[in-house]
Amino acid sequence: MRLDEYAALDATALAGLIRKGEVSAKEAAAAAAEAITLVNPKVNAVVETYDDNIEASAVADGPFAGVPFLIKDVRGHLGGRKAEFGSRLAEGYVAEADTHYGELVKKAGFNIIGRSNAPEHSIATSTENLLYGNTSTPWREGYSAGGSTGGGASAVAAGIVPVAHGSDIGGSIRIPASWCGGVGLKPSRGRISSGPQVDEGSFGLSMNFVQTRTMRDTAAILDCLCPPQPGDPFIIPTPVEGFSAWLDKSPGKLRVAWTVSPTMDAPVDPEVAAAVEATAKVLEGAGHHVDKADLAFDQEQASEVMCAVWFFGFHKMLDKIGQKTGRAAGPDTLESVTWEIYKRARDMDPYEFLDGLAWINQARREIGRFFAKYDVLVSPTTAQVSQPHGLYGLNLSGLSPEEYMVLADEPVQFCFPYNVAGTPAMSLPVAMHSNGLPIGVQLGAGPAQEHLLIALGTMLEQEMPWAGRTLPLHVSRLARQG
Repeated sequence: MRLDEYAALDATALAGLIRKGEVSAKEAAAAAAEAITLVNPKVNAVVETYDDNIEASAVADGPFAGVPFLIKDVRGHLGGRKAEFGSRLAEGYVAEADTHYGELVKKAGFNIIGRSNAPEHSIATSTENLLYGNTSTPWREGYSAGGSTGGGASAVAAGIVPVAHGSDIGGSIRIPASWCGGVGLKPSRGRISSGPQVDEGSFGLSMNFVQTRTMRDTAAILDCLCPPQPGDPFIIPTPVEGFSAWLDKSPGKLRVAWTVSPTMDAPVDPEVAAAVEATAKVLEGAGHHVDKADLAFDQEQASEVMCAVWFFGFHKMLDKIGQKTGRAAGPDTLESVTWEIYKRARDMDPYEFLDGLAWINQARREIGRFFAKYDVLVSPTTAQVSQPHGLYGLNLSGLSPEEYMVLADEPVQFCFPYNVAGTPAMSLPVAMHSNGLPIGVQLGAGPAQEHLLIALGTMLEQEMPWAGRTLPLHVSRLARQG
């Protein structure tokens, strides 16, 4: 298999070739390893390769048997593998057991060949850290791949792997999808199990899924990863026919709202706003009822209040990691903002946390009222396209946690409402900016309505196609330059 052929395939197509015996799992893994060698010096998306999995020929007999996959450097989803959280404090940390997410990825047949870069403890808007360095979008070296799943999104967009792990507590799947030109779905709360070690990720704000290039991969992988696991705290509705059926299924006439109004004191790029309006017009042309309507949400307030929720107990977690790695949390082992967050968490009044949960409840009710009126909201994913490194990393000095969060949320202000509400949202790369960088448009829906996003996303993939774009730092282009 030629490297350019491999890099052009999505996970569904590659799995089909492996299933028919036209390509072996070992050949696919070797192509991925070659792609890492070729492209990673430019984008810095991969921080570790699993040579044993690259050399192995045996994989689980799932629908994606043999397809190369990257796991994000966060939490520790694979027992016996390092999970360093992009942090010098956690350097060398090894996870003790698989999570259900890790088990389901393996059961689907994916060959996990390595670990992708992430900002320290997946806090930042941009994937930059002092342990492994900065990850670039494949569209422009030195420009951010977004955060916190920047490594996975960059690797997928660059053709290193067709799919990679992503997690999202405040936009961390959708932001990098927007800045790298990929597809990024954050599923509903409870859609994918967070067990067995964790009940719910970050008190229900965080969800795991993947970064992809195509809607068919997104739908099929959701089918693989959504089965409830023993002991899950609750089970949410799933379409009887599965999510992949909605690739070819009409959602009916939907009530669609669109907005480009900022949710904080930070502007929206006019070309991003134009892409949102163009998307709304395509949906209206398809027969949906479309209104311009704003979702009432104060992102600046959210950025400040959520410090008491995101970081409640954060110092305890870091202390436990330090006990295992033999290091103490401090300015020599943590980046500047992370160290300030550690101290903020250590000194937090527990009632701040309870007040934060109360705020989430009220905000979720307000968002719920909006989605009682509309089925889907179209907005920017990110208010700005990819920005240069150095603006949103965690090694900025002189900032309190609240000040950093307000700063970091300015370009990504449209993402967090869906983490608060626990509802699905998806970024699609439907347009390109005149400066040569991709524009992500976000579609959000009500609880357990991923199937509507899949149906609309499939239609937009045809009407506003993104396949075939030539990325400057793509495997195929660098292989030709050779």
